[in-house]
Amino acid sequence: MSRIAATFDQLKLAGRKALIPYVTAGFPFADITPALMHGMVDAGADVIELGVPFSDPMADGIVIQKAGEKALALGIGMKQVLAMVAEFRLKDNSTPVVLMGYANPVERYDQVNGKGAFVRDAAAAGVDGLLVVDYPPEECEAFAADLRAHGMDLIFLLAPTSTPERMQQVARVASGYVYYVSLKGVTGAGTLDTAAVEAMLPQIRQHVHIPVGVGFGIRDAQTAQAIGKVADAVVIGTRIIQLIENQPHEKVVALVADFLRGIRKALDA
Repeated sequence: MSRIAATFDQLKLAGRKALIPYVTAGFPFADITPALMHGMVDAGADVIELGVPFSDPMADGIVIQKAGEKALALGIGMKQVLAMVAEFRLKDNSTPVVLMGYANPVERYDQVNGKGAFVRDAAAAGVDGLLVVDYPPEECEAFAADLRAHGMDLIFLLAPTSTPERMQQVARVASGYVYYVSLKGVTGAGTLDTAAVEAMLPQIRQHVHIPVGVGFGIRDAQTAQAIGKVADAVVIGTRIIQLIENQPHEKVVALVADFLRGIRKALDA
């Protein structure tokens, strides 16, 4: 059983929902990510999504795009991201870490380091899951099997526009959890319609029998609590990036931890 599946099983037994914060690796400072990850866990995060910086992030809104550009300018690539996870693992061997990003950095890593190097090195670093925005499920069954053989899950996005056929394709390949994008458009866009999410989740669960997390548009304790009533997990990214984008180094971890404690309290209420 993967660390992600074990975490969701424990949460279900406790009657709790997963809090999954997202941060861009290497943002806003190249050296801050492992400490930030520990701070998020201390504040109640159950799974961490770590964004892999990429120059053409088509699903990300301007806030996360700018974070990725800054991290790239600081020299953060896949090699550095895996090193951050390995550093995090020196003190935390239980919190699942999911890398979220695009196909190019994964495939480039294998071009540079040899076929199969990414899966091998990600597993060795302590990565638990991968969410590749531009990998369609029908094209990566072999990749998903390779990840599972190394104890990692391949996670997919579903959207308000996803058809039952698409949900079935995802259900065949996905493990860990699926990520329901609650808004049409990019991250950080629009206003969350909790009623629409509530109506969509039963349709997804007809086809997908692993936990369903919801993200895009969750910005505060109130929206997190509303989504937590219907979803298995709440994913928050853009709001965290906004909180820290102009902060001095010494304030970043505490700011994010304070914010997440409020979300955790609302989810557990």
